[in-house]
Amino acid sequence: MQCPHCHHNGSRVVDSRPSEDGICIRRRRECANCGFRFTTFERYEETPLLVVKKDGTRQEFNRQKVLNGLVRSAEKRPVSMEKLTSIANEVERRVRSMGENEVSSQVIGEYVMNELKDVDEISYIRFASVYRQFKDVDAFMNELEAMINQNHQKHQD
Repeated sequence: MQCPHCHHNGSRVVDSRPSEDGICIRRRRECANCGFRFTTFERYEETPLLVVKKDGTRQEFNRQKVLNGLVRSAEKRPVSMEKLTSIANEVERRVRSMGENEVSSQVIGEYVMNELKDVDEISYIRFASVYRQFKDVDAFMNELEAMINQNHQKHQD
């Protein structure tokens, strides 16, 4: 592993532990040349999974894009990065467990919204407004009313 500080090609592992719900290994390394410490993540290679976008184009699934969308929706909200990472991991697990080579972006968006709804309602609405591309205030209000009705049903049960 190349040192990011001095670019030497030798390093040793100082510490190793499971990370991201056990789907990867976090390794602390130390450069054999300059002693600089840095972190790497090791994960198994997945078979390619293509996302079919609304316009019909396809691109490889990117867990980081899901996480970036979650971070934007939870900006300035009391939602930890750990929780957002956990949601992204769960969405990826669910998508891959479908056993398909292609999945629609709509399915991914619904999975994200289902996870986010129970974590933070404001983040959920923010994500939904981008994902569902609300055209006007009525569409926004319909989503809010559906959420309010679900909350009333939860409290009555």
